[in-house]
Amino acid sequence: MTTELRYLAHYPETLQAQVRRLIEGGKLGDFLLQKYPEAHALSTDSALYDYADAMRSTHMRNSQPLHKVVYDTKISVIDDALGMHTRISKVHGGRVRSRREIRIASLFKKVPEPFLQMIVAHELAHLKERDHNKAFYNLCEHMAPGYHQLEFDLRLYLTYMERFGKLY
Repeated sequence: MTTELRYLAHYPETLQAQVRRLIEGGKLGDFLLQKYPEAHALSTDSALYDYADAMRSTHMRNSQPLHKVVYDTKISVIDDALGMHTRISKVHGGRVRSRREIRIASLFKKVPEPFLQMIVAHELAHLKERDHNKAFYNLCEHMAPGYHQLEFDLRLYLTYMERFGKLY
């Protein structure tokens, strides 16, 4: 019987086969814990805001400030969203004001910091590049070195969670 790997469906079959072997051998959790031994301590919205804003000011100095960064219980990873970015434009008098917000799925309150860094980098990059193009991924890599490996490892973690529950 083949184990469905929803979060890894777009990866090569050879990689999926390796993951299936880890799952069947009961070693996926050990693999993740060895690579990422502990969860981050950014459990409040204000700590998350400070983290994201520091990342923005370090890597995207000329960008507009963020108005809100929060953990959101309404975001479902099942819908393939890890976070969301929004630009809200409102007219005040004769001027247009825009608000930039980032919402991160609340299940990421208890994950390793590199996973959170990858998600925040992804959402910040969307504030500059709307599409998932080469410039977008270059910016993600700039903000979170090893971005593609982090994304893959996060997908491994989501696969683990789907089958066995929380690891951290």
